Amino acid sequence: MIESLIAPITGLLDKFIEDKDQKARLAHELATMSQKHIQDQVMGQLDINKAEAQSRNLFIAGWRPFIGWTCGIAMAWHFVGVPVTLFFTGWFGIDIPELPQFDMESLMTVLLGMLGLGGLRTFEKVKGLTK
Repeated sequence: MIESLIAPITGLLDKFIEDKDQKARLAHELATMSQKHIQDQVMGQLDINKAEAQSRNLFIAGWRPFIGWTCGIAMAWHFVGVPVTLFFTGWFGIDIPELPQFDMESLMTVLLGMLGLGGLRTFEKVKGLTK
């Protein structure tokens, strides 16, 4: 993606700079400058994430557990609650309205992302890197 953004600029270098070595050096500087900018943004976000995780304020550090519990409850409802409810209502012949269904594709995207982060946290704990 970065190459597609930088290509028009390097095309301009061809028009204005004749020295091939200087063009190559400038093109390389442009590419590394954009990559460094992206890396700086990612590192800044990591610092924000660390500060949020260390906070004792429920509204700052509590949103991740809230999302985790929400995903867990929705998943339990989808895979356990609905089938068990339908089984017992069918068994006893009870008519009930249609049960709510969740968009499991979106839910799984969020849940798997969080579990990946949770796996890294577990790795940190096992290695003794955090309390």
